[in-house]
Order: sequence, then C-alpha cells, then structure tokens
Amino acid sequence: MIKLIGTGIWICVVALVSVYFSIQMANKKESTEPAAPLLGGLETIRGEIVSLPVIAHGAVEGYFLTRLSYTVDPAKSKLMTVDPTALVTDVLYTELVGNQVIDIANLKQFDLISFKENVKQALNKRLGEEVFHDVIIEQIDFLSKNDIRANMRQGQVTFKNGDPVGAGTTVDPAAPVAEAAPAH
Repeated sequence: MIKLIGTGIWICVVALVSVYFSIQMANKKESTEPAAPLLGGLETIRGEIVSLPVIAHGAVEGYFLTRLSYTVDPAKSKLMTVDPTALVTDVLYTELVGNQVIDIANLKQFDLISFKENVKQALNKRLGEEVFHDVIIEQIDFLSKNDIRANMRQGQVTFKNGDPVGAGTTVDPAAPVAEAAPAH
C-alpha cells in the first residue's frame, strides 16, 4: 500500500514539474534583436533598364546601361506620390549625366560600391528620409560609340520595319502638298 501511495505521489510530482517547465518555455520572451536588413521587412522593387548617354568634351562618347533593383520600406513606399521607378531613373540621370560620376578615361577604376551608395543617398535625400535601404545592381554595362558601330557592321543589330506613319489613310499623289509654316 505504501508503494502504491509513493508511486502516485511520484507521478503527480513528475506531471507538475513537466507542466511547469512547458509553461515556462511557452511564455519565454523572444529575443528583441532586430532582423537583418535583407532578411525581412523590406520590399524589393525591380527597376527598368536605363540607357544613359555619357557625355565628354561636348559629345556623346557612349551609353551607360543599367538595371537596378532596390529595397524599400513598404510602409513608406506606399506613401510616396511619385512612382519609385521614375524617381530612380531621374536620380540616375542627375547623378550620371548631370554630375558626371562616370569618368570615360578611367572606366576600369569605376567604384561600384560608391556608385550604389551615391544613388541610395541621392534617393533618400530627395525624399527627405530613409526609404531606400539598398540598391541592387542586376546589370551594368558601358557601350562606346565604337562598340555600337562595330556591332552594327557585323550584323548583330537588326532593325525591324514597322508600319508606315499614317497607315490606313489614302493619299492622292496628284494632290498639292501643303508647305509647313516657318518655325519661330
């Protein structure tokens, strides 16, 4: 009989201790460390391919082609009144064409990290707060005028014939042609 009472008490103690520790584990507060910036909470927006002329000595020397994606805070991006893609394109033109960030003579020394940081800072400065957290480069190329001409000579560029302007309208070849008004 004493063994039976002792076994019953032992089972009750083990059950109570198990319930106590399972409740403690369930109520354990999660760590309040912030998530890494690229692991969650941000939205990635894919940009369009942008072709920017590179101007040096008063002439176009080539074209800088880039496709950027960027991470933004979704709550702040919803408050923006300007399309983020249009804003990025404008900042790229301002930085690359207006401020002439690219040096034609030293393309091999192009600093990709500072380029990304300049674009991010320019975007956030334009908005007045940090909305853009990172700029991700999907494509970046430079084509000089000579590269473009060489590709055209080798037949690597094809031009498609489109519909003529005003297709569907008939023009009487005998009708007199009206002269354009002089430009002012």
